[in-house]
Amino acid sequence: MTKNQRKLPFPTCFESIHMKNRSITVHGADVSITTRHDQDYISLTDMVKRFGDEIILYGWLRNRSTIEFLGIWEQIYNPTFKPIEFDRFKNQAGSNSFSLSPKKWIEATNAIGIYAKAGRGGGTYAHRDIAFEFGSWLSPEFKLYLIKEFQRLKDEEARATSLEWNFQRTLAKVNYRIHTDAIKEHLIPQKLTQAQTNTVYASEADLLNVALFGMTAVQWRQANPKEPGNMRDLATLEQLVVLSNMESINAVLIHQGLAASERVVQLNAIAMTQMRSLVGLGTVKLLGEAPK
Repeated sequence: MTKNQRKLPFPTCFESIHMKNRSITVHGADVSITTRHDQDYISLTDMVKRFGDEIILYGWLRNRSTIEFLGIWEQIYNPTFKPIEFDRFKNQAGSNSFSLSPKKWIEATNAIGIYAKAGRGGGTYAHRDIAFEFGSWLSPEFKLYLIKEFQRLKDEEARATSLEWNFQRTLAKVNYRIHTDAIKEHLIPQKLTQAQTNTVYASEADLLNVALFGMTAVQWRQANPKEPGNMRDLATLEQLVVLSNMESINAVLIHQGLAASERVVQLNAIAMTQMRSLVGLGTVKLLGEAPK
């Protein structure tokens, strides 16, 4: 890769890639979008249907300005692009005998910006940068609608991702209320001061901290004096899911009358099991030894 190239996570063999398919409606036309290694590819085949058959796409590909655009895009993002073959196509463009298909372009130059998908929902797909350029060639109006609908889709996906995170944070808070209610009912004697009540809550919180993170809040702060917030503020999504589950389970164990020394052992085993499932690994780092 040269100094000016920007690396994107494109594979060299697209047949083995898991693809996520969606679609948008652009000025009355259904246009498929697929994802290859976190990059969005838009169906040029679907885009052209509103204007005629796929021969329009081949006309666009044989255009010299199109070849120059595709070549520059590949040189920016594709470290395995073959510039010599690109120059050959560019020099031939404009002659009456010149023709170019997506397959020919890909095989000759090792291009990654365009690919042909076989089977159901197949056709010619292109990276969104290239698809927008093709939209300009079809119709400026169509391009604007394409960009508008594509951005609407991305906004919806971003909101869905944000909602997932917020849901987990809310779930943790709800389960924490259940957890603290159980502590209040079964562990806190009557007529304790507020300071004493807070101490009991802190002790139970540290029981969960030890079971999941392997240390108390004070121990974490001593080991991380420069970190902002606390260990839960810096927890991963997987840890937050396990934490919310542990709060509910600990409430049940409290209702059953188990002592803290018994509960922390069970919670630590549950934490390790759930983290293994969530991260998809056979083993995980020991989350902490239970107090003797």
